[in-house]
Amino acid sequence: MQTSVRLGKLKLKNPVTVASGTFGYAQEFKELVDLNALGAIITKTITLNPRLGNPVPRLAETSSGMLNAIGLQNEGLDNFISIKLPLLQRIKTKIIVSVSANSAEEFIHCVQALEKVNVEAVELNLSCPNIKYAKLKSSKGKARIFAQDENDTFSLINAVAKKTNLVLIAKLSPNVTDITGIAMAAEKAGAHALSLVNTFSAMAIDINTLKPRLANVNGGLSGPAIKPIAVKMVYDVAQAVNIPVLGMGGIMNSDDAVEFILAGATAIGVGTANFVQPNVSMEIIKGIEQYCKKNNIKDINKLIGMFRV
Repeated sequence: MQTSVRLGKLKLKNPVTVASGTFGYAQEFKELVDLNALGAIITKTITLNPRLGNPVPRLAETSSGMLNAIGLQNEGLDNFISIKLPLLQRIKTKIIVSVSANSAEEFIHCVQALEKVNVEAVELNLSCPNIKYAKLKSSKGKARIFAQDENDTFSLINAVAKKTNLVLIAKLSPNVTDITGIAMAAEKAGAHALSLVNTFSAMAIDINTLKPRLANVNGGLSGPAIKPIAVKMVYDVAQAVNIPVLGMGGIMNSDDAVEFILAGATAIGVGTANFVQPNVSMEIIKGIEQYCKKNNIKDINKLIGMFRV
């Protein structure tokens, strides 16, 4: 059976990846997961300089999901390249480095530095809802994230695309009115694939203390609660663009993964489920293969977008 898929020129041995921010830098899971069996590992997001992240508490369980407001805590680009990347590059699977920044210049600096150390692909995190981005010129004085505006998305990706030969995967935000317009802007700008969806902006209140359950007040909602919305967004975007979609949002088992692929996702990202069942990605890989065999599908690519209205 043919299980390999492509995100641009990046060839994955199978469509199952582990989503950024839910799998650390892989070493945390090496005793629980066959890292070599994964289609790809998407690293925890790195930034140019170290970030402490948001104050605690930063996690809260919700009905059918979880809230997080980690705030992209990481040790910075130099630490990643010198300490973490060498360990990641020993794994016999594709490594996609998630990168975030406040400006095109910072993104370009990070991406070019990663290109020099043989990284093949980066996920441009344009959509984290848990950090305060610098005010963008086109936002008329109101701070927002890059992926909430078509022009900002285009300008950022286009600037990066002109300065690198790496595979660029743009991670988009679901916190918008129409994600398809932003997806098309990302494609036009030079993105080779799209990653969606990131978490939904949300909050929770402790009814006993009358205080927010997150110190940041707002956080990103993930888990099964968001899956039906994420599936629709993946379907809509896959219909609107001609580049691959990496679909995610509440995938807990292989049935969920197949649903995303049927909706048009070329590959899928396992996120919150890693916290619940650390080896779930292995079961999802097997489950997708079993589904294909049961339905006499000899090439996983035939399953992509098979759903039709």
